[in-house]
Amino acid sequence: MLVHLSIRDIVLIDRLDLALNDGLSVLTGETGAGKSIVLDALSLALGGRGDGGLVRHGSKQGEVSAVFDLPAAHPARRLLAENGFDDDGDLILRRVQSADGRTRVFINDRPSSVGLMREVGASLVEIHGQHDDRALVDPEAHRLLLDEYGGLAGEAAAVSRAFDDWRRAEAELTRHRARVEAAAREADYLRASVEELSDLAPIAGEEEELAEERQRMMRSEKVATDVNDAHEELSGQASPIPGLGSLLRRLDRKRDELPGLLDEVIERLEAGLDALSDAQMSLQGALRTLEFDPRALERCEERLFALRAAGRKYNVPVDDLADLTAKMVGDLADLDAGEERLGHLDAEVAVRRDAFDRLAADLSARRHETAGHLAEAVMGELPDMKLERAAFLVEIATDAQARTGAGIDTAEFWVRTNPGTRAGPMMKVASGGELSRFLLALKVVLADRGSAPTLVFDEIDTGVGGAVADAIGRRLARLASRVQVLSVTHAPQVAARATTHLLISKAETVPGDERLSTRVATIDVSARREEIARMLAGDTVTDEARAAAARLIGHPG
Repeated sequence: MLVHLSIRDIVLIDRLDLALNDGLSVLTGETGAGKSIVLDALSLALGGRGDGGLVRHGSKQGEVSAVFDLPAAHPARRLLAENGFDDDGDLILRRVQSADGRTRVFINDRPSSVGLMREVGASLVEIHGQHDDRALVDPEAHRLLLDEYGGLAGEAAAVSRAFDDWRRAEAELTRHRARVEAAAREADYLRASVEELSDLAPIAGEEEELAEERQRMMRSEKVATDVNDAHEELSGQASPIPGLGSLLRRLDRKRDELPGLLDEVIERLEAGLDALSDAQMSLQGALRTLEFDPRALERCEERLFALRAAGRKYNVPVDDLADLTAKMVGDLADLDAGEERLGHLDAEVAVRRDAFDRLAADLSARRHETAGHLAEAVMGELPDMKLERAAFLVEIATDAQARTGAGIDTAEFWVRTNPGTRAGPMMKVASGGELSRFLLALKVVLADRGSAPTLVFDEIDTGVGGAVADAIGRRLARLASRVQVLSVTHAPQVAARATTHLLISKAETVPGDERLSTRVATIDVSARREEIARMLAGDTVTDEARAAAARLIGHPG
């Protein structure tokens, strides 16, 4: 429940700290004292629309904090945990509104978004009034309330899961059918491509390896040519070695004829011949090492060029040819086995749809049964609120072909305000005062099923007489036995039934200051009697009014 509300510099409120209790709390005061400002401030803390005009004149910003004491299993705690917020202890929603229109949001003192604050706030507080029946505007909310009243949340969840299963099966069927149809349109192209690529058998990374091998062999070919030319110079027909050897032998024979003259020449020629012979042998070894097979280079180039041609043809990088081959093989497999798989998927869709239809039909039957019980329960609340001639109906439209995650039903609350008139949607047919009473009857019936832990009623007793106001007061008190209720009221019969009475008034911010501030005070029994007497009598409070107030407080019924 809401345990504390702190407001700073919002409209007429300069500083307000309000402790709240369980049960029924009423806010009363003169018209214009600021009751609506308190609710506007609370709405701001719940994620309502921010507006720089809410900031008190002369202030740069206003601030509202709402503190809630919640059980560990409350949905708001799960929601915060899902969004990474600490959910231990009290839950604190704080909103800072700047006069320039900017707004900041904090949940448990951590920055948050207005969207998350609004979602959390909706699970904590419902604010209802003659012109603010947000929980009843959307027929989707009517269906949810109907399910909560009938205890059908589990069955509704099962229907939702069955719907999701059916739609997933349908989506898979659609995707597979599209693949098969696409493959069928390209069957000939696929088969020719698979045959060509399978023969080519591309391997990821092969292009780079082939390119490096080709470069290596081309470099080897160039070096081998030069080495072979050198070998031919030393070993071929034009080799200087035989001629030099013959010359050396002739000179050696002449050495003795001229002693000492040719020794150095012969020595140098012998060294030269030895060096040439060594070079000849080294060249032969290099040629053996550089053995080059032109056919190997040709095979390498053919493979590389074939891969690159396939990449250009299929408009993919060479390294992706292997994946493309696998995909095309898979597409052909889909085509070949497509009809059989389509049959299986089609059968699965039918099974899933039938399962949904059975669950949705059972849920629909339960909803129709529950609708009668809910209408009967609400009708039982109407006579005391002077709506004895009115009728409340839960209008359910069922269409087995209009399948949704919620089932096959739409539900809407309808009313007939007078016999002989046509029933219609409650939001359109009921007047403001009637709508408030229908709303209260609904909330009393649904209080422990699908209700927020705090309900706020903003002057729902406006325009009703004493007997009706008394009936409203009794029902608010009953409602407050199960949830926390705050009611802004002008009806003394409602105020008399409160467990906590909050008096709203205006006073000077400081003595002599022309600016006024809204004040809220919890009043005791004596002050309550005086306030309720004022509500009964008006500006001039009489002893008779005080006596009547005492009777109301002493005998709430």
